[in-house]
Parts: sequence; C-alpha cells; structure tokens
Amino acid sequence: MLGALGNLGAMLKQAKSLQENMQKIQAELLRKRFEADAGAGLVKAIVDGKGELVQIKIDPKATGDVELLEDMIKAAISAAAQKARESASADIAQLTGGMNIPGLTDLLGQGAK
Repeated sequence: MLGALGNLGAMLKQAKSLQENMQKIQAELLRKRFEADAGAGLVKAIVDGKGELVQIKIDPKATGDVELLEDMIKAAISAAAQKARESASADIAQLTGGMNIPGLTDLLGQGAK
C-alpha cells in the first residue's frame, strides 16, 4: 500500500516539474522570432514562437500586382509560422524525451493551424 503512495508522490512531482517546464517553454515561445520571405525577399513576415504575426515588411516593388502581393504575404506568413511550429515541436520533444503526449502542443498554443 505504501509503495503505491510513493509512486503517486513521484508522479505528482514529475507532473509539477512538467508543468513548470511547460510554463518556461510558453514564455520562451513568446520571445522567439521566426522570419520567412516570399517573392525573393519582396515580402518578409516575422512571427513569434506561437506563430502569431509580429511584423510584415513589404518592398515597394511588390505593390504592382495586388493578387501576387496577397499570395506572397500568405506564403511568407505561412512559412514563418511553420518555422515556429517546428521549433515548438522540437522544444516539446526535448521536454518529453521524444514521447508524444496528445494535447501538449495545444496547451502551448501550437495546435495545427
């Protein structure tokens, strides 16, 4: 009986440690920046570690064709957000030792977009 309680205590300690590490990762994700460009650098998007758009830069040369500009903006944002998701996945894998824990990515704000 006492052995089971000891295991429960160890599990609770591990859960608390995991929660603390997740909070650190969340804070770190907000500080990280990921940049991608489209149209040979005519459009640059910068997102934070959660994939949220922080800044967009558009070269004036890109403003001639509105449809093309829209496509370049979407492409740059998507590419930057993908970099952020990949980084978050790597951070999560390091935290969990590569073990896939369903829903953990969503808790960090990195669910499929």
